[in-house]
Amino acid sequence: MTVGILGGGLVGLVIGAHLDEPCEILEADEVTGGHCRSLVAGGYTFDIGGPHIMFSQNKDVLNYMISMLGDNVATSRRNNQILYDGRYVKYPFENGLGSLSAEDRYDCLYHFLFNEYKGGNTLKDWIYATFGKGIAEKYMLPYNEKIWNLPSDQMSSDWVEGRVPRPPAEDIIKSAVGIETEGYTHQLYFQYPRAGGIEALAQAFAEKCRAVSTGFRVRYVWREGAQWHVSDGNETRHYERLISTIPIQDLIRALPDVPENVTERVAALRFNSLSVVMLGVETTSPLPYTALYIPDPSVPFHRVSFPHNFSPGAAPAGHMGVMAEITTNPGDGIHDLTDDDLIARVVGDLARLSLIDPKNLRFQAVHRTKYAYVIRTFDYAENLAAGLNYLNELGIVSSGRNAEFSYINMDEAIRRGLAVAARLNGK
Repeated sequence: MTVGILGGGLVGLVIGAHLDEPCEILEADEVTGGHCRSLVAGGYTFDIGGPHIMFSQNKDVLNYMISMLGDNVATSRRNNQILYDGRYVKYPFENGLGSLSAEDRYDCLYHFLFNEYKGGNTLKDWIYATFGKGIAEKYMLPYNEKIWNLPSDQMSSDWVEGRVPRPPAEDIIKSAVGIETEGYTHQLYFQYPRAGGIEALAQAFAEKCRAVSTGFRVRYVWREGAQWHVSDGNETRHYERLISTIPIQDLIRALPDVPENVTERVAALRFNSLSVVMLGVETTSPLPYTALYIPDPSVPFHRVSFPHNFSPGAAPAGHMGVMAEITTNPGDGIHDLTDDDLIARVVGDLARLSLIDPKNLRFQAVHRTKYAYVIRTFDYAENLAAGLNYLNELGIVSSGRNAEFSYINMDEAIRRGLAVAARLNGK
């Protein structure tokens, strides 16, 4: 093969499906898809890396994703809520202020309109300056500190602008007095496969790839002359060019004679892992939400999603699927729990929140993703540049969320994969 593609996640599959040259994808797992894999069992469908609904401000990419699914696509309207102080508040929080108590509503509106915070370079600074003290302290700070598993003043704010929309003052005022408004409108309607979960999209790309080797975990990568050699410790493959979509940390460890400065910089890149607890519940009243966001720090999961509302085929009739997402790191008290203990903790908290009745539990599973969320610490840019520049000097193309160590959504991952293929094809 001319080109070796390390990693059979979504980006690797997109590149492999569009590259003109003969290429081979090497995937560590027995199934391709990476973060975009799904568990279909017992009549339930779950996305094991957390929910991956299809939406985008890039209409060309969105239409392309939809076209890849053919007839296997359903369109739904978002019904996300935030569980705050025992109330269901419309998502995003600033568009649901009318559901708050009068005191909380006043606090949020007053501090948004008369905001004494002028900004700074931390995520905490940005939240206060953008939303004001009320919204910041009631929702934005506790929720973000749960999902990032890190104090917000230890994170840079350089990634937030453009990713988290600034709410118009008109919408905040309307929301506070009970006039219906919508935020994040590009997410209001979304697509999702009718069958197979989001893995159906990944497999649509996989079907267009020439050669895919699963069960091949990249352990050693080296170059001799004009040829790259990639080994899993037992077998070695040979290529003229190399594209990496695997985590940059894993690739750097696989390369020989990496300069110490590069090794140290890449090792300093911080990330969160994700544990997803997947439950099937029999019920005569399936919950109507697409997702619930939970800022309460006493509850380990930050979001609970309901895939039966993504597609009518995602759960049997009279049942609902429940996915609880928990951001973890070693030593945080959750990361090292056994699957059984983690399920018991989640089920107990879901019951306490009156979201499920444990007696009706019919299915349970856990999936853990090591590299889930990129953490933008203050040395992030310098650390990442050291790694990517070194790989570029070697002639290795890096593309994808973990290979570029960039917090990107599925649509942007596909766009970047298409761009890499086009560039290598000389287009």
